[in-house]
Amino acid sequence: MDCTICMPRKPWDLPFLAEPQEVAALRRVLRLHLHVWHLPEVVDVAQICVSELVSNVITHVGLETPTTLVVSMNGSYLRVEVHDPDTRALPTLVQAGLDSEAGRGMALIDAMADRWGVELRADHKVTWCEMATGLPLTCLHMVQPLTDGVDELLNGYTAKKALGLAGAQSEPLALAAAEEAAIDIITDLLRWMQAHGRDADDVLDRAQTHFEAQVE
Repeated sequence: MDCTICMPRKPWDLPFLAEPQEVAALRRVLRLHLHVWHLPEVVDVAQICVSELVSNVITHVGLETPTTLVVSMNGSYLRVEVHDPDTRALPTLVQAGLDSEAGRGMALIDAMADRWGVELRADHKVTWCEMATGLPLTCLHMVQPLTDGVDELLNGYTAKKALGLAGAQSEPLALAAAEEAAIDIITDLLRWMQAHGRDADDVLDRAQTHFEAQVE
């Protein structure tokens, strides 16, 4: 059985403030996750959908709105959600004219995604879309990680720790997410080495030596 197909694909979420400069960072984070999930065929469509969903929040809810990107598998479909606190500004599908600059976002999502919708929760709304991946339903989550920490690798973008709550001033999302992911990756690799009888401290020392040799 192909382990690139039958692998854990755990849901992950990434809080951020809805600002134009965050869209590119979100696209990069999403692209990285989808390649790790071995789903390169849906990267382009998923990135476009994220751009449009976030732009919709910026335009219709407001700049710096505390927002969350959630990515998961729904059966064999990739599901992308954007959560925002405004339950009144509901995305709608409209017929935009050729010269119109508004109303194109949801039309583009409707054209590119296999399905989409809006869910109202008690204190926020969820705008979502799903894309078919072609994965078989029977083996989406069959393979288990080798150590307890490996299954958290794809959830390593703990931006809420680096960025804090809404309104906090901190590092750009992309840099903070990359730093947290790097720490998680190093930790999990050391656990994996230790689980296979290697000395984690020795591996870390050798890695540090290699790093210092390359930057000199």
